[in-house]
Amino acid sequence: MISVQSLPFTRLFIAIVVTFVFMNMTNRVWSAPPAIQYHLSSDQTHSKFSRNEKPVLTVKSGAVIQVFTEETTDKQLDLNSTVDDLATLKSDPIHPLTGPVYVEGAEPGDTLAVTLHEIELGDWGFAAIMPGFGLLSGEFDQPYLRTFDFSKDKKTLQFTDKIQIPLNPFPGVMGVAPDTDERLSTIPPRANGGNMDDPHLVVGTTTYFPVFVKGALFSIGDTHAVQGAGEVTGTAIEAPMRIVYELNLIKGGRTLKEPEYETKDSYAVTAYATTLDEAARKATRYMINYLVEEHNMERYEAYMLCSLAGQLKIAEVVDIPHMLVTMHMSKKILGIK
Repeated sequence: MISVQSLPFTRLFIAIVVTFVFMNMTNRVWSAPPAIQYHLSSDQTHSKFSRNEKPVLTVKSGAVIQVFTEETTDKQLDLNSTVDDLATLKSDPIHPLTGPVYVEGAEPGDTLAVTLHEIELGDWGFAAIMPGFGLLSGEFDQPYLRTFDFSKDKKTLQFTDKIQIPLNPFPGVMGVAPDTDERLSTIPPRANGGNMDDPHLVVGTTTYFPVFVKGALFSIGDTHAVQGAGEVTGTAIEAPMRIVYELNLIKGGRTLKEPEYETKDSYAVTAYATTLDEAARKATRYMINYLVEEHNMERYEAYMLCSLAGQLKIAEVVDIPHMLVTMHMSKKILGIK
């Protein structure tokens, strides 16, 4: 009898089957990103939120889009900039957002799911302290600027001789258009998303946005190489990037008041307010609503679970007039695979 192990083809076939099974068991790690269907450049941007912003692209649900983003000053700074350049920054170009993208069939009351498939950091970035801006603005009255070269190392930031920070790129701004003719500043977060500055919104995350206007009008930008929770100075490592994301329209589902998202390990709700106290209360209410509507819990039971297992987190505290708080709930605890 010929041994199975003696047949090269058989061994190869078994290896392929085992690999296929393992890849499906760990889909988030092994599955390749979907094919890119559309491309947007870092010149196809706007810097205000309004239902009247003209879309630069129209797509169907399921579209996969590659976009390039500029850093938050829209090329007013570069790797060789000095602290003196901060004094000449113009405010109008701040937060260039690539988009907006019109999604066919999107109507108010729908939900737009945005999945981040790829994020590639550009070759440089900067962080700054600017007088009058930041959590401790009254204590730091002199401008301060540092630039960072990422042309060789896109995994770590050499902050000092002794301190290295792992890079964690993500978009600071993602959002749909609000239902207003007014051209709103992109600086604060709102119900439409916007400047959430949440460092959990990395590759693999799906964010759910309530749709307020026809076509949704989704935009993305203000990309960060790394940021701590809170972004207390008012800047992260601001850097240009390439992002691949997928848009999927959800109809007939739960009605969202503000964005929610899921990572590999958690389901999270977001809440903005003018104080951390109120944002924390809103986030807790939103998580209770999620648990009641999606996991069939009684409200008292859901409230108790928020106290026992919910994780309140500060996303940002500096984007006046709003602050953003999130609550995370472990998927393992909820039995979500």
